[in-house]
Amino acid sequence: MMELTRKGEYAIRGIVYLATQPADHVCLLSDIAAAVDVPQTFLAKIFQQFSKIGLVRSYRGTGGGFVLGRAPEKISLLEVVEAVEGSILPNRCVTGDDECDRSSSCKVHPVWIKVQEQVRDILAGVSLKELAEE
Repeated sequence: MMELTRKGEYAIRGIVYLATQPADHVCLLSDIAAAVDVPQTFLAKIFQQFSKIGLVRSYRGTGGGFVLGRAPEKISLLEVVEAVEGSILPNRCVTGDDECDRSSSCKVHPVWIKVQEQVRDILAGVSLKELAEE
């Protein structure tokens, strides 16, 4: 993935909104969806994924909703993006799945590896706390 899908964009919007809220404030899915202009059913699926891997915690029943699973400074943009988009792949040859039998002799392969590393490093260096403050 090099281009963020709509799902990725919605995921970022939703979780950044959550990061702007007080740590103990449980947010209703409907409120989050309305605040960030994302269809609620779509956001529900995304937050379900987030919940499974601990990026958010969900509470059921009356007063149910979501809070961040960890402090916003401990969640990177990389984690959020990879949670919904999968690994960042500038080219299929960097999957490591033997997609390309020329990777050992290819002069461009190391460049794609470098692109992948730099994109991951940039996203890893941005926390939800920073995004929530901007």
